[in-house]
Amino acid sequence: MKFARFGMSVAGVTLAVMGIAAPAASAAPAGEPSDVTPMIIGGGYATNAPWAARLFVNGQQNCTATIIAPTYILTAEHCVSNRTATYTFRIGSLDQTSGGQMRTGITNQIVRHPSADLAIVPLTQSYSGTYSPLGTTANVATGQNAQVYGWGATCTGQPEINCQSQRLKVATVRVTSVGCSDYRGGIAVCGTRVNGITAGGDSGGPMFSASGYQVGVASTSDRSTRTAYTNVTRYRPWIQANAGV
Repeated sequence: MKFARFGMSVAGVTLAVMGIAAPAASAAPAGEPSDVTPMIIGGGYATNAPWAARLFVNGQQNCTATIIAPTYILTAEHCVSNRTATYTFRIGSLDQTSGGQMRTGITNQIVRHPSADLAIVPLTQSYSGTYSPLGTTANVATGQNAQVYGWGATCTGQPEINCQSQRLKVATVRVTSVGCSDYRGGIAVCGTRVNGITAGGDSGGPMFSASGYQVGVASTSDRSTRTAYTNVTRYRPWIQANAGV
């Protein structure tokens, strides 16, 4: 399974988009490989993330997302770039294969940011639960630690679709910039690995500041030490205009 790449770099390292293209044939979500330490790549299992949403494209595990309002999902634009696909979400469960509630996105009403790696997906049915609290510029700064979440790859050296995590993972990164670039040239929060790093399938997932607010949406990663998250705090007016939060 190949991952899309782009020409820009962050801190001198070329980064890869973290979404996963759907395989030609359906496959059940992979469990943890027995020879790999539980990880996003590194990190550990999340124990509390009621706002988390797993994104499936045409029924296949693909990206991560958050529920931000009763009928709105926030994720990366590159995760929903196919304008004819069916997008479904399992919301409110740490296990991508069970629990929570399933919702379907309204494909022809998805709002994609014109220049940043952000998208808002309206749902066909309202979801009642805990929504991700979105931060402001005061909630993120260089030098702080932040937590990143996702159901993405837990391995390197093989197709990342083979080792997608069944359970939601979390890792700590250190913020190195709040004004770097995401996949589409938008403003991003960049971080470096503390105990883990994001990988394929973590795209669209949240970065949370120490104060408990979502400040980023996963866009790119070198799957080793560096990652870039579209800076949610800089796009709050756009999010509020399209989702009311």
